[in-house]
Amino acid sequence: MPPSSRPPGDPLPPPLLLRLRAIAEARATSESAHDFLHVLRVTANARRIAEAEGARLDIVVPAALLHELFNYPKGHPDSPRSGEVCADHARVVLRAEGFDAEAIDAIATCIREHPFSLRVVPVTPEGKVLQDADRLDAIGAIGIARCMATCADMKRPFYSLDDPFCATRAPDDKAFGIDHFYAKLLRIPDVLHTATARAMASERVVAMTAFLGELAREI
Repeated sequence: MPPSSRPPGDPLPPPLLLRLRAIAEARATSESAHDFLHVLRVTANARRIAEAEGARLDIVVPAALLHELFNYPKGHPDSPRSGEVCADHARVVLRAEGFDAEAIDAIATCIREHPFSLRVVPVTPEGKVLQDADRLDAIGAIGIARCMATCADMKRPFYSLDDPFCATRAPDDKAFGIDHFYAKLLRIPDVLHTATARAMASERVVAMTAFLGELAREI
């Protein structure tokens, strides 16, 4: 059954999901913070949130699977446009897979609006679900791993020797990895849209706080 003839929110046919998953895997970057494993985690988060919040799975799941088809590298001058370009790539894929115009627009809008750096509040429930799902993957144990991996990729020290935890200075996450916790990660729960995501985030903040406490003892 083509996507256009399915009831709103009805899960997509498994063969179609497998094709979208295969496309996402083939196009994923090797950069560990945004690789195919990240795509799978965000998709799982999005599905869980959508089911709890009553958002359309037929929009949320494809958007999550295709939200990393394209990324400018960290530090690239066009990096803020990654979501916009990725949405254009997703439109091509969705048209080839037979999605109707309404579904394509809805999915592409979710992808275009999801990046944290845009500071855009999505207008649809599905857009809010994808943004929450993506932001959740930036915190907790996996968020710690992603932060440190990006820190290494950018060749930045893990922390400031003089003030590792930003006690007396403003955080500068372009200079030190741990500063990213204070500049962004610990603030993510405050900008989540759904109650489900906020509940998931509360557990992850506990893990990050425990990590920072242990790091303070070790250094």
